[in-house]
Amino acid sequence: MTGRPTGEMCRKIGLMREETQMKLAKLLATAAIMTLGAGMAYAEGANIFVIGGKPDDPFWGIVKKGAEDAGKLVAAQGGSVTWLGPQNYDNLGVDAAELIRQAIDQGATAIVAPDWVPDAMDPAFQAVAAAKIPFIVYNAGGLEAADRLGAMNYVGSNDYKGGLGGGEYLAKAGSKSGVCINSLPGAANIEAYCKGYGDGLTAAGAKADVLPLPATAEGNVTAVAQAIKAYLLEHPDVDSVFTTANLDAVGAVQGIAQAGMEGKVKVCGINFDAAILDQIDKGTQACAIDQQGYQQGFYAVSILNGYVNYGLTIPTREILTGPGVVDAANIKATLAGASQGTR
Repeated sequence: MTGRPTGEMCRKIGLMREETQMKLAKLLATAAIMTLGAGMAYAEGANIFVIGGKPDDPFWGIVKKGAEDAGKLVAAQGGSVTWLGPQNYDNLGVDAAELIRQAIDQGATAIVAPDWVPDAMDPAFQAVAAAKIPFIVYNAGGLEAADRLGAMNYVGSNDYKGGLGGGEYLAKAGSKSGVCINSLPGAANIEAYCKGYGDGLTAAGAKADVLPLPATAEGNVTAVAQAIKAYLLEHPDVDSVFTTANLDAVGAVQGIAQAGMEGKVKVCGINFDAAILDQIDKGTQACAIDQQGYQQGFYAVSILNGYVNYGLTIPTREILTGPGVVDAANIKATLAGASQGTR
């Protein structure tokens, strides 16, 4: 049928146009409200404080990079990530507890912190819970600490299993007598590393000992080297050394060489950086126990950011980033990650 539309048809067409315009207006209004709402959420953002190690600690530099990379999204959504760390480890538990309290006072809307020394730090965590600030325990303390303190989750390695893996590895490599270097006596995670290492050796019929050093020796390559040299000269039967910090492994290799026992004493340790990977690549260090510090910082910040902004939660109550073993078999791939600052 052709011809000009009737008056009734024109009226219907007009009504249809009006209805279409009203629907379009509603859609535009809804979009504007959603955009405004998103803008308001981003403007408020999440103010996340992360407590970590001292500035010159190689391992904690990697953790910090992970936290800062996750912080790029936090910043894009109007929030911020603030890193707090002690200047040294001389009074670790008390200093770390004070940093947690500083985070509360500075208006944190979420907090990430390790539970290194529970006796000193648990009251500070309890203050976080009392202030109704969501928090994650990471790196040290495990799920037990997270549950005890009321944290959302634990992100990190299993410290005991990390040490156990090192002991088992060295036992399989032929170690009959080993020593764990504890340069942070009293720190729960360090104690767990040494216990695991000892259990890994003794289960295979080997002997295990612990060499405690003052906290001032942690990260001091010269002090650790001298202590290990002296210990080895007094205990010539020792054929493996287990370390609990990056620079301690560097000191261990030097101390073994100074004692004239290079090639006779194997070294394995918790964590690694470019220097340690170079030692593994050259064969002066047998292995390193990987707890993926980058992932610890990245995941902890990301989880809290999603929770504060959108109420997102992770149903897994424990997110393990380790332990794993790095040795000659996988050193090349690990070196590639280290060149990017993530391993």
